[in-house]
Amino acid sequence: MKKIITLSAIFLYKIFFAQVIFGDAIGMAANKTSVLLEFANTNNKGIILPYVKSLPSAATPGTLLLDASNPSKARIKYYNGAWQDLSGKDGNMGTVLTQQTNDIENTNAKVIIGSNTSSADGLLILESVTKAMIIPIVSDVNNIPSPSPGMMVYINKIGAKRLAFFNGSVWSFWASN
Repeated sequence: MKKIITLSAIFLYKIFFAQVIFGDAIGMAANKTSVLLEFANTNNKGIILPYVKSLPSAATPGTLLLDASNPSKARIKYYNGAWQDLSGKDGNMGTVLTQQTNDIENTNAKVIIGSNTSSADGLLILESVTKAMIIPIVSDVNNIPSPSPGMMVYINKIGAKRLAFFNGSVWSFWASN
């Protein structure tokens, strides 16, 4: 009986605190010990950040989104106590926003990975002090047939390892100095 309880506890722990891989069962990381969320090696897909028509006034530090408050000047931004621009270039979201639903959003809905609860205000929340997210990896943004506004990928090729963000019109690239 003691073994059954122990095995059940381990199984439940794995269900609630396991790493999540989208797209396949393998992911990209060779060493999974520090990974909370990762994606399959498709080389032509990315994460699409939420786009908003007005910036949240009380965002949680670390929030990433596509600011479409001015549809002809859409920009990828992150919050670290103040909103910071990651795009450096304007994107045009006019057509995309006309296709977006105007349904009322459930403001209490959220998915939390890595914990049972979170005080953070967001739709997808990763809670961990030891693990991180690996975003989709591509060798070139030209491999993505139809990038969507708000898309984020990591480019992994010799001489060009960097983050890339699509603002609806153009890609912006961030590389370490």
